[in-house]
Amino acid sequence: MDTITLIKSAILIISSVLVLLSAIGIIRYKDDLERVLYARVHILGIADVGCILALLVLGQPLLAATYFILAPFANHAIANAYYYGEETR
Repeated sequence: MDTITLIKSAILIISSVLVLLSAIGIIRYKDDLERVLYARVHILGIADVGCILALLVLGQPLLAATYFILAPFANHAIANAYYYGEETR
């Protein structure tokens, strides 16, 4: 095996571990905690980094750049809507 294949494999394994850890973090938080959405959005940022790394390794730099630009906007919009939205309790 050449060195580039080993590096790509290692980065894919690291990104998959990041995605799995973020999934465990999302499941771990209870819904009754106040402001739990902010913690979940932060955890999803870790999953975003893992996905961007995987896309770069798989040879999709344009898709990774698009995801890198659009994911923070979507997370901010979700958090903003939660903050300024109506309370449904």
